[in-house]
Amino acid sequence: MLLEDLPREVAFHGVYMPTLTVLFIVAALISWAIDRIFASIGVYRFTWHPALFRVCLFACLFGGLSLTVYR
Repeated sequence: MLLEDLPREVAFHGVYMPTLTVLFIVAALISWAIDRIFASIGVYRFTWHPALFRVCLFACLFGGLSLTVYR
């Protein structure tokens, strides 16, 4: 299933949730995986503020994923 084919609402055990909730969890998991990779190879030594870099990474991933559904 492509992200473009996702409905605007997802039923989870009879509770309708916005698709953005699912995309938030997906973006968090991808961001966590990328964060672990960056930490292991030492990318954060070259960033000014590692925590801000992590937040920006998540925001870019979440924004990119949400644009595929709500455009």
